[in-house]
Amino acid sequence: MSLAVNLRHLEAHNVTLTGKLSVRELDIDPCDEVIQVRHPLEHNLEVQKVDDGLLVRGHLRLVLECQCVRCLKPFQHRLELANWACHLPLEGEDCVAVVNDSVDLTPYVREDILLEFPRHPLCNPGCRGLPKTFIGNSRNTSSTGKAEAGSSAWAELNKLKL
Repeated sequence: MSLAVNLRHLEAHNVTLTGKLSVRELDIDPCDEVIQVRHPLEHNLEVQKVDDGLLVRGHLRLVLECQCVRCLKPFQHRLELANWACHLPLEGEDCVAVVNDSVDLTPYVREDILLEFPRHPLCNPGCRGLPKTFIGNSRNTSSTGKAEAGSSAWAELNKLKL
């Protein structure tokens, strides 16, 4: 079931929506290899009717499965919108679609969740990236297998006579 509210219920009192919205219902496709949505969205929302629309306020929580862009380790990122609010007009140019006296809040929640996705997910702010390793018996290693001091790809490029 999508995150919908019936306008007739709002005539008498505010409506509280609490629960989980499945990944399929949330329908988020981040088109990103390093961020995946595999857990349901937890929500606790209060919807009230104001003069010209709906005011939705509450708490949104989603756990993302991420891959660190520096070290490529998988980790979980907790996305939390503690004081989320949204005003949805019922009249005018930007009015929301009303179907069978109900308004689907899912697209508006999805939009704000996507805006909160990390741009470059890191397992921790001090992540140093992939460890620097040398493949055995390359030109930068001595007969003992250890890297020679001061050898690097840049040093090899500097030897080129162009």
